[in-house]
Amino acid sequence: MSSRSVLVLAAATLVAGGAIGAGLFAVARPGGSTTTTVVQEAAQQIAAQSGLTVTQVYERVHQGVVDITTSSSSSFTFGRGGRQGSGGEGSGFVYDTAGDIVTNDHVVDGANSIVVRFSDGSTYRAKLVGTDPSTDLAVVKVSAPQSELHPLTLGDSGTAVVGAGVVAIGSPFGYAQSVTSGIVSALHRTMTSPNNYTIDDAIQTDAAINHGNSGGPLLNARAQVIGVNAQIQSESGGSDGVGFAIPSNTVRRIVSTLVEGKVVAHAYLGLSGETATNAHTATAGVLASQVLPGSPAARAGIKSGDVIVRIAGVAVHSFEDMTRVVDAHAPGEVVATTILRHGKTQVVHVTLGKRPGT
Repeated sequence: MSSRSVLVLAAATLVAGGAIGAGLFAVARPGGSTTTTVVQEAAQQIAAQSGLTVTQVYERVHQGVVDITTSSSSSFTFGRGGRQGSGGEGSGFVYDTAGDIVTNDHVVDGANSIVVRFSDGSTYRAKLVGTDPSTDLAVVKVSAPQSELHPLTLGDSGTAVVGAGVVAIGSPFGYAQSVTSGIVSALHRTMTSPNNYTIDDAIQTDAAINHGNSGGPLLNARAQVIGVNAQIQSESGGSDGVGFAIPSNTVRRIVSTLVEGKVVAHAYLGLSGETATNAHTATAGVLASQVLPGSPAARAGIKSGDVIVRIAGVAVHSFEDMTRVVDAHAPGEVVATTILRHGKTQVVHVTLGKRPGT
């Protein structure tokens, strides 16, 4: 089957739908021209609460979705499914009328030049505003006329539900403005960031996403961005129907800091662990498997083998719970931490540190 034989997707509704961006390959745009792939409009409504079809979502937002090409002198590999090479192509979307554009950190990491192409084919060189490898987010900026800037609306990823319809728009294999749809397959997944920290609350989707979709938007049935496509789980290297997006609530928090020219500072506890099981203790919590020497946890007296059950008044039932609670605080804050050691409960006070680069 030729590459062009898969350009037209079947009609679909957003009764369900999701999408995740993969890592990027440097891919020449087929035929050197812009190809738009749009899911045919279905008679049914995408979702009862909005009544938008996939085509209607596309029509509302496509002008705010951009293609991003980079060149780099370094080589790299990242993501489940991977990204490799010396430069590549990814996706992004307009964040505001000042020209700020959201994409993935791994799309622009190490780039010597960044070029943004809008839906009408016009291109602009972009400068890097800031990145946060811990959440795989980045902001670039273009000096483009207001007629080119169509900001997308960030939705509330906390309202996403399993089975809800979603749409993804991006540049898989260089085919800019391509649309796929699917469902939210699962919530509260975790991803590994480019600097090997955990990204919480990722949205899993089954929409067909491939290399080049990274950094593009995952949209709900109201045409709101609920995620930034970032990774795929794939044995083939292409879309196997398991993708992951960074939740919009994380995007809102991180990007608002980056556009102000500030560095994102994440709180740091300094231990690795696993969700406690009955084999460890009858109490739910996080078993500290390793406490790094000199870390905030170590200075507070936490030891390997302790089970952390509460931080800052919030019960933690899993390692994901713990990282989520810690990340909600700022470096320098003191948090009361309840631990279980040898069957006895005690409270220690941890002064959170600033997360190291890796």
